[in-house]
Amino acid sequence: MTPLYRLDAPAAAVAAAFGADANRDPWAGGYVAPGRPAPVIIRDEKSGMRRLRPMFWGVPPPPRGDAPVTTVRNPDSPFWIGTLRHTELRCLVPATGFPLWSGPPGARRQHWAAIADRPIFAFAGIVRHADDLPHFALLTTDPNPMLARFSTAAMPLILHAGDEERWLTAGWKGDADSLVTPFPGQLMRIGDAPPTSG
Repeated sequence: MTPLYRLDAPAAAVAAAFGADANRDPWAGGYVAPGRPAPVIIRDEKSGMRRLRPMFWGVPPPPRGDAPVTTVRNPDSPFWIGTLRHTELRCLVPATGFPLWSGPPGARRQHWAAIADRPIFAFAGIVRHADDLPHFALLTTDPNPMLARFSTAAMPLILHAGDEERWLTAGWKGDADSLVTPFPGQLMRIGDAPPTSG
């Protein structure tokens, strides 16, 4: 997976798409890269309300690591399992598209993947804190057959709209862990330009 995605929608539109409180988030739309802030959606444990909250992409690395971790590839790893078991440490990461590449080195072409009937969709994410600041990482899974044609080793874990609340609230083993599966290619679209939410 390329360490980049786009969220080309302002905070108010993002919040409306997920039934969340925009919480005065200043996001105006654009691309997200590691180390940069972006809005994510958390669920308030007391009220049950969803809220937008800016966080930095990339959680602190494991003890032997030296760079922030942007994706969770193995949710069974002891490094991640403690986080995944706590629903308050799961989040939705809104997006409008993510890049794919085709062609030989030196002549590569960029394409953009999105969800056909959802201008703004959500990746499954987790939250960790460092230096009192919240950070997030995306879960990934095996690519579906359509994305595998682009020689990508993994794809972001895209949630169906009906599964977003499960991701935020369900127990891990035997429930939320079953959501870690490739999103169907027939529900996606690939284009040559970044999709917009409008």
